[in-house]
Amino acid sequence: MHERRGVLPWLSRNSGAVFLFVTVFTFLQLGFYAGNHFYAQEPSPSWWDSAKTSTLAAEGVVQAHPIPKLMEDAEAAYKKKVARQSRTLKDAVVEYRSRYGRLPPKGFEKWFEMAMEKNVVMIDEYDGLMEDLEPFYELSGLEVRRRSLQVGSLPSIDIVRIRNGVVKTVNLNKGFEDSEVGARANGFKSMINKVAHLLPDIDFPINAKAESRVIVPWEHRQHPNLTIQDSSVGIETMLGGPFIADWRGDGNVWDAWRRTCPPNSTARRLFSSIRTPFSPDSKNYLQSRDSPSSTSSTSGSSGSSVSSSLNSGVGPDFFFSPDTGYSLDYCNSPHARYSQGHFFSDWRVIPALYPVFSPAKARGFMDIKIPSHYYYGSTARYTYGWDPVNLELKDVDPMEVPWDLKQDKIFWRGATTGGGNNPPGFMPQYQRHRFLRMVSNISDTTRVLVFPDPESLLSPGEPSSTSSPTSKPPTNPPRYLSAPVPISKLNKEIMDIAFTKATAEKAYPGGLEALRRDHRFAEAVPLGRHWSFKYLVDFDGMSYSGRFLAFLASDSAPVKATVYEEFFEGWIQPWVHFIPLSTTYKEIYNIHAFFSGPPEAAIEAIKPNNSWDSDPNSSENRENWEEAGRTGYVHGDRDRDGDGDRAKSKKMYNADGDARLRRIARAGKQWKKT
Repeated sequence: MHERRGVLPWLSRNSGAVFLFVTVFTFLQLGFYAGNHFYAQEPSPSWWDSAKTSTLAAEGVVQAHPIPKLMEDAEAAYKKKVARQSRTLKDAVVEYRSRYGRLPPKGFEKWFEMAMEKNVVMIDEYDGLMEDLEPFYELSGLEVRRRSLQVGSLPSIDIVRIRNGVVKTVNLNKGFEDSEVGARANGFKSMINKVAHLLPDIDFPINAKAESRVIVPWEHRQHPNLTIQDSSVGIETMLGGPFIADWRGDGNVWDAWRRTCPPNSTARRLFSSIRTPFSPDSKNYLQSRDSPSSTSSTSGSSGSSVSSSLNSGVGPDFFFSPDTGYSLDYCNSPHARYSQGHFFSDWRVIPALYPVFSPAKARGFMDIKIPSHYYYGSTARYTYGWDPVNLELKDVDPMEVPWDLKQDKIFWRGATTGGGNNPPGFMPQYQRHRFLRMVSNISDTTRVLVFPDPESLLSPGEPSSTSSPTSKPPTNPPRYLSAPVPISKLNKEIMDIAFTKATAEKAYPGGLEALRRDHRFAEAVPLGRHWSFKYLVDFDGMSYSGRFLAFLASDSAPVKATVYEEFFEGWIQPWVHFIPLSTTYKEIYNIHAFFSGPPEAAIEAIKPNNSWDSDPNSSENRENWEEAGRTGYVHGDRDRDGDGDRAKSKKMYNADGDARLRRIARAGKQWKKT
């Protein structure tokens, strides 16, 4: 049993501090003391042709919407997780030993005391951290220390060094201190500086890049005797030769990454693809990229989509992911790599087990996750509530907007980042570009939209003015209609998405001209402008998104699409604190339709089949619309902007869906606080 040593509570900020505290302790232990239900594979959309789509008009009734079930299950799971957290030191030690098969690290009792003082919610949830550190338990303390120093000599790896209680940031590759190191190392230094005097001499290798860096082949992980375990031979021998900072055309991330897969996996057996459906030189590439079949076939779905079995007729636009895309299996679905830019990064990976601390990692990488410097320091670009005039952090952002005045649109602004260019030519399929092209589409392509039937939301026994005397009372819960709606109209009505800056535009096929032709561009806006919208989409860039915690802190609802895991992964719950978006993105229109009600384009689509949809301002139907307003389904003729101008569209408003959306926004805000 290890001797325990006390360490004082530290770091005034709760966001990531407790996690970092455990990371430091466990890393010290390694270096110095060590010796279902509604869950199905998303179907292939190859059968989904225009003839089939055209049959899904208003008469197509959806009997159960899966989103309420997703929310209920997620809320129950989160409450259960919170309820089972340890509240005594004895229980915490028992839980730790049960989960990880070893005693807690030194100072655990002092950490627990600090966690109680800080009212930490998740006392036991460090599975992600322990998974990151598990491989290093096979190494001696000397080996871990030596590898920490060696990896710090590589390009784009900085060292946060503690000597005699003093913290310094060093880039050994350049030989400079402080001024030439990355922002991530300086951020880590700021986080750890307050307790440096309590810690022994140690080196923390910090990734200067956003991309994950460490990849270890499957054989070397399963059979350690196949690789050199003694780093005393030098890092070049460990890496199999001199380390070059970028690929320079000599291989790529995918070639290195697929070696993490089992030998019998598709990715390992794959030599080359016979045909790629989105090659930039393909004649049909630009025409087909936004069709229902092409977006699915190239998207790389996480394989974990949810839909009611009663709704199989509404097609692939009506499948909802229960979580983010981190679990996406590239080993068995190697084609999915084309849709994620990190496989095309220009920065060479490290092909041996070295401790590298990174702000996020994609599946298959072996970096150790730490809180991002974007989350710790306050800046106008990444921090909710930051007052740049008075240089203080406020609970409510100066530009926050009351919920009822927020626009029912989906909002995003950002640069064209998303991956490198090695090998070249694949940038059109990177995560941000795919979404921007989808929402910039002005063609006649349709999306199947599912939304509540207005008639079904009227009070039972009170027929509308358009109902016949013999019509049956509305159903409860409401039934849903499905209809194909032109994507051009949907994008115009509910999307406010645009690139603000072109980066690496020469890598895009056709250059800057083609990039601007295929995607919407607009002026950049301050972070506070986001709070004017109810839906805030969060997309990966070169790696994770640094704005996610700011979005959570706001009074808006984040819609997050990611294939990266961050330090808080085990603490946050999709469909409780945010809305997860699959890597295909195609369900985004039905997410909006559920929470905000059918847009005008959907009402127009059902006009031939539904007498309820006529001019809401006409005298004959005003009574009917007023009744709908009393029962929670009202016309969207409201002052959304607070500027006195009332929208005159036929956009309708689902009060129940809006309340659910606001519940997610509030839950995310509360999570960020606690």
